[in-house]
Amino acid sequence: MFVKVKQIMSSEEIKQLEPVTPQIAAIKARRDEEAKAILRGDDKRLMVIVGPCSADNEPAVCDYVYRLAGLAEKIKEKIFVIPRIYTNKPRTKGEGYKGILHNPDPHKDETDIQAGIIALRKMHLRAIAESGLSAADEMLYPENHVYLDDLLTYVAVGARSSEDQQHRLVASGVDIPCGIKNPMNGSFPVTLNSIYAAQIANEFKYRTCQVRTDGNPYAHAILRGSVDVYGNNIPNYHYEDLMRFIDMYEKQGLKNPAVIVDTNHSNSGKNYIEQIRIVKEVVDNIRHNDRIRRYVRGFLIESYIEDGAQPVTGCEYGKSVTDPCLGWEKTERLLLDVADKL
Repeated sequence: MFVKVKQIMSSEEIKQLEPVTPQIAAIKARRDEEAKAILRGDDKRLMVIVGPCSADNEPAVCDYVYRLAGLAEKIKEKIFVIPRIYTNKPRTKGEGYKGILHNPDPHKDETDIQAGIIALRKMHLRAIAESGLSAADEMLYPENHVYLDDLLTYVAVGARSSEDQQHRLVASGVDIPCGIKNPMNGSFPVTLNSIYAAQIANEFKYRTCQVRTDGNPYAHAILRGSVDVYGNNIPNYHYEDLMRFIDMYEKQGLKNPAVIVDTNHSNSGKNYIEQIRIVKEVVDNIRHNDRIRRYVRGFLIESYIEDGAQPVTGCEYGKSVTDPCLGWEKTERLLLDVADKL
């Protein structure tokens, strides 16, 4: 039985409440085209999507993104930086902190979805205004994408969602790059099927309408490792994994084939410090193998101001309340080192 708690404002009403300025619209339009050019292969820079596991705190997140803007300027000739501002968190067991969408104040055990939508939109707007960087978010709930579709430069479909039909259909109508993660079991064929479904035209019910899409030619793969039936993490970023996936990708004839390597999750076993080694290993493979260079277009890195993680009730500024993250100093050093190698 469903019990109605409250009516939530429409996306149009929320956008009127928290509008996009012409300056922010121009930033997004320019950065959207840069991201697409990288995925087409016209722009040879690497794309790095980097930021907190969960964007739980507006001041700390915007502080982080402002710092990131200064770093992005230093490395802009080699690396295109997209802040990771993920405002929804999937929960395997359905409990725990679900992100600012559900809990605008993580210190209160209280669900207020309308307040969460307003809060997350405010945070994205502030981050762009203060940094000049439009961001990435995860499309955990496809029907909510319209609350941010005028702000994002990149959207991701998670491992738990990549086999879901509604996610695939909505991804086909998104007009920005959409990274689709391999499913939890790591299946490469399923990953490629998901990308194909997102790249073709579709007609389906979305919210209260029957809609038609043209397909998203910028749907591509994110490799995040897998989990076997015993709960063991199995990475898929090594040379042999990438070459095997590239072989399969080439046979599919998909548009703008590209791979983003997720350096955390099952690739690192959620050991955040391993992200440094993983990035460096993949960069070495990029430098020494032309096929990997053509396909691997960047990284997804979980990073925040402070190393590690804390309980959701913790009060340490800029420290993750979900998965452990790489701290700012280590992140800055890593990206500067990568830019030097490219």
